[in-house]
Amino acid sequence: MAGGVEAYYEDESFRDHVSHIDQEGKRVWFYPKKPSGRLYHWRTLLSIGFLLVLVTLPLIQVNGLPLFLFNIVERKFVLFGVRFWPQDFFLFVMGMLIFIVFVALFTVVYGRVFCGWICPQTIFMEMVFRKIEYWIEGDASHQKALNKMPWNAEKTKKKALKHGIFFFLSFLIANVFLSYIIGVDALYRIITEPLSEHISGFVAILLFSGVFFFIYAWFREQACLVVCPYGRMQGVLLDQHSIVVAYDHRRGEQRARFSKEARPGAGDCIDCHECVRVCPTGIDIRNGTQLECTNCTACIDACDTIMEKINKPRGLIRYASEYTIRTGRKLGWTNRMKLYTGILVVLVGLESFLLVTRTDVEATIIRTRGVLFNTEPDGRISNLYNIKIINKTSHDLEVELRVPIAGAEVRTIGRHGLMVKADSLLDGEFFLLLPPGALEQQKNKIPVELWARGQRLATETTTFLGPSRRVVTSAPVVPQVKAGHSDEQEDHETENDNH
Repeated sequence: MAGGVEAYYEDESFRDHVSHIDQEGKRVWFYPKKPSGRLYHWRTLLSIGFLLVLVTLPLIQVNGLPLFLFNIVERKFVLFGVRFWPQDFFLFVMGMLIFIVFVALFTVVYGRVFCGWICPQTIFMEMVFRKIEYWIEGDASHQKALNKMPWNAEKTKKKALKHGIFFFLSFLIANVFLSYIIGVDALYRIITEPLSEHISGFVAILLFSGVFFFIYAWFREQACLVVCPYGRMQGVLLDQHSIVVAYDHRRGEQRARFSKEARPGAGDCIDCHECVRVCPTGIDIRNGTQLECTNCTACIDACDTIMEKINKPRGLIRYASEYTIRTGRKLGWTNRMKLYTGILVVLVGLESFLLVTRTDVEATIIRTRGVLFNTEPDGRISNLYNIKIINKTSHDLEVELRVPIAGAEVRTIGRHGLMVKADSLLDGEFFLLLPPGALEQQKNKIPVELWARGQRLATETTTFLGPSRRVVTSAPVVPQVKAGHSDEQEDHETENDNH
């Protein structure tokens, strides 16, 4: 037994190549055996729930908005029925940081369990398209025989049926995918209205359908092995305490063919290769944790079935850490796990605070560049401003601007009021008039309050430009346009003109 364990550690030749490329550099096409077992049963139930959620989420609306919408083209984002604008981008940055830390923590503790159980690529490939392939073409041996068979009526019929269903499912997936981007209502219009009115939308559906068909009909596991960066990340994140799908080499080695007679020095592994036959990425889990392993647990079910047949305890391949298998000790709460957990808690707390303090109305007020102050006939000083108001609520708002300074007045340009439609942005202009006595210096900070429905929604601070305190004049100053000048340059020129 000891000799087998030592040989297990010494043999690292499997790391000299990858399972999906042969010696000539060509792709190896995998024919995984149809899996079965208790874990596969639970994965199937979880996949059904995931698919139901995926399809129904775009249909759910909250406050007249979809539950989720990620319209990158038009910069429209909705999460849990709440509209987010580009000004809320920092919330998405925080959300991405939380996701990255969560993935790191999850991988450190549980390895790639996400890939095998929750990843959409795995669920669609193994639980939808692969099941259809088994139904039409049969198990692995039948699929090999069919592909080697010359083209005849049987092969043509099966291949046409399989790829026809594959493209139809890819078309449905593309529609579901687009519903998260443009919304169910826009997707419905593309489907029901004349094609000439939605050429771009129809082309997008066909393009996404082609991409999904290519992935699930041909590219398959290469998406996980070549494209997805998560497999590369696990090489950095995993350590000896991470829980992964692992082979118990201390119990399984030395391998020997099954025999009813006693096998001195032999381990429980009978070298049946069932764990290799069911693997969708073609690896031998007995070689240890590898880049290609997605923790799909098909090898666990296959090995448990064999162990039951030869009256051995299950768990020769199981979820475990390298440390647990090597020492026989239980997994503890490591300092690395504590650190990631602490960082995650802090980030989640900060994100929660930002979401709670997020305002329903935001405004940006900027003094119009290149336009100086003006002295009104009544002696008050006026400045011209540009304002942008974002209404993040689901109802229209009539916004009133107030300045908490005696004698102050706000005059909007081109409109009687600032009516901001629901979930929209308003661009406007207004004059702010202040009495000279309210100005302490040439460049002043002035608060502007936004009111609607009797409530103060927000307060923005802007700059108000006035004459120098050393100049006293009753003549009005004609506005001058000095495009491209900064506020500091305008202030300096104003002071020089007054002198």
